[in-house]
Amino acid sequence: MDPGDGMNVRRAAQEGARDVGDVHAAPFILECKDVRNPAVPSWLRQARVEARHAGFPFGVAVHKRRGMSVAVGRVHFDVRTWTRVRLLLGLPSRVMARRYGFTPTVRGLDTGRWYLTTTVAEFARLLDDVRGVGRRAVR
Repeated sequence: MDPGDGMNVRRAAQEGARDVGDVHAAPFILECKDVRNPAVPSWLRQARVEARHAGFPFGVAVHKRRGMSVAVGRVHFDVRTWTRVRLLLGLPSRVMARRYGFTPTVRGLDTGRWYLTTTVAEFARLLDDVRGVGRRAVR
């Protein structure tokens, strides 16, 4: 493993008002939460802002419930981020949802409060596939 490799998953230094997310897993910023009561839409807004600050294209929220293993954690995507990742992978919506185990949460008519959720394990597979697209583009 090369410690200088930008593809390593790393814990980012906190930068106050210009925060750049909790964990960098290029090309994603992970906004990590360990709370009993989720507030996913606001976490996703925070993840988008922090991804922009860090210069990364995608921001997602990772929710681990207190007292539970990270392995049972969930990764949340807002609709816009999910769609951008889906298009990068060249997948139809249903294929993307099935392949990576996404389930939608729809709250009211405000699409800004809608999001899609998968497991940490499925997110790891998706991350590998997204990075594979980047490696193929460089060749």
